[in-house]
Amino acid sequence: MGFARTCSVALVGVEGVVVEVQADLEPGVAAFTLVGLPDKSLVESRDRVRAAMVNSGAEWPQKKLTVGLSPASVPKAGSGFDLAVACAVLGAAERLDPRAMAELVLIGELGLDGRVRPVRGVLPAVLAAADAGYRQVVVPERTAAEAALVPGVSVLGVRSLRQLIAVLADEPVPEEEEPPREGQPDPMLAGLSVPGAGLGTGVLCREGATARPLDMAEVAGQGTARRALEVAAAGGHHLYLSGPPGAGKTMLAERLPGLLPPLTQQEALEVTAVHSVAGVLPPGKPLVDTPPYCAPHHSATMASLIGGGTGLPRPGAVSLAHKGVLFLDEAPEFGSRALEALRQPLESGHVVVARSAGMMRMPARFLLLLAANPCPCGRHSELVEGCECTPMAIRRYQARLSGPLLDRVDLRVRVEAVSRAELSGRDGPAESTGTIAARVREARERAAARYGATPWRVNSEVPGHELRTRWHPAPDALREAERDLEYGLLTARGLDRVLRVAWTVADLSGRDRPEAGDVAQALELRTGVPRGQPVGSG
Repeated sequence: MGFARTCSVALVGVEGVVVEVQADLEPGVAAFTLVGLPDKSLVESRDRVRAAMVNSGAEWPQKKLTVGLSPASVPKAGSGFDLAVACAVLGAAERLDPRAMAELVLIGELGLDGRVRPVRGVLPAVLAAADAGYRQVVVPERTAAEAALVPGVSVLGVRSLRQLIAVLADEPVPEEEEPPREGQPDPMLAGLSVPGAGLGTGVLCREGATARPLDMAEVAGQGTARRALEVAAAGGHHLYLSGPPGAGKTMLAERLPGLLPPLTQQEALEVTAVHSVAGVLPPGKPLVDTPPYCAPHHSATMASLIGGGTGLPRPGAVSLAHKGVLFLDEAPEFGSRALEALRQPLESGHVVVARSAGMMRMPARFLLLLAANPCPCGRHSELVEGCECTPMAIRRYQARLSGPLLDRVDLRVRVEAVSRAELSGRDGPAESTGTIAARVREARERAAARYGATPWRVNSEVPGHELRTRWHPAPDALREAERDLEYGLLTARGLDRVLRVAWTVADLSGRDRPEAGDVAQALELRTGVPRGQPVGSG
């Protein structure tokens, strides 16, 4: 009787569980039994592992073979267990020393010829292994750079099972054929992306969508909207742009990620883990270090927006936009259930999706940008051509964005049509993305210094109670906002959000605390009603 064990990782969302892969050989009729709650693709590993071992020069044991995946109560999915299963079988057959594999974590799919194919989710799997105390992992060579992002872990990238056997048996490592050069087709990379998750979905990093940088200097006019974007980027505030077609709402939204500072190392790991699991990691770039930009079509279902699907839930657009921008163009055209489902991640910064196959908790700390026309035809309140919509149609259209959802949006700005003078540039060149991003970075540094001893880093994350009791604005600065609260023009949540925006305006202006003018600007950016001081002054 032979027995051996090694380890792999089962992923549920971006959270991993280390799974012990045990192989037991006993005398009897040759059979291969796989137990431990495997899914269909994992059950098929029996045939892949057998063919890979034979084609790698190893002998398949003609005995009763049982492979167990422990803990048995955790669902296991995917083909990433192939490498661990093969090594456990080789250890039980005494082809390899079982002691050499006991502390290894092996992740990878096996081809029938013995090549080790890359799989999605290597980064979160290695993170889970490191958290569990493992320090040596074996992954496909194509994903070794992704696995190496985890500090304190020794990574071995292999091209084939034949190479891994030689390394573990302390034998000369055979040479394998070189991977295709850049520009040549490489079928080994097919498993790293999800079919249909290409450019057309809009669920990609900004730099994956175009090689040309987008500059705020290209936006004509729109002084109030530009200032709102700057405030949103500096404080992490959600933004709602309303205006006629062609006014520049989409142009502004596409340039918002460029105003955000680069991701920190920890943020980059979180974002990369989500994109790796979802299969939208940019090819050739193991680490996503820029804020992602996700713009799903208005026909997106609640599962694609929030996360879900058949079987174990998968990340949705809110998680793919983690630490970046989620842009919902034509927001009233989205399904009401999908829009209302945004309320939980907007408050908590994560989303919890429960399905019969399991529960998934995914990060979803994104900056929401909504864009909408004022009415179905888009010409409501315009003087030219006039609006053909009935008052009932306008009310029904605008009511698709519910009050509870809009109450969680800090900034609401009307984007007017661009005039001929603004379009021709007679008012002078507009500020570039680099100039605005520098002010945003300085404002964020001021906020981070203020909240240094707390878990918050931007104003939008600070709870209202903490902001009212620990960081006080100037005397009587909130008088106008409190009057709006008494008249029912603001909710208690709305008052807290006005205070957060006021702190961001103060940070952008270099002030130590908000004054009455900062609160007035915050009220104007939230309600759209002028408060006596032009937005952007300070």
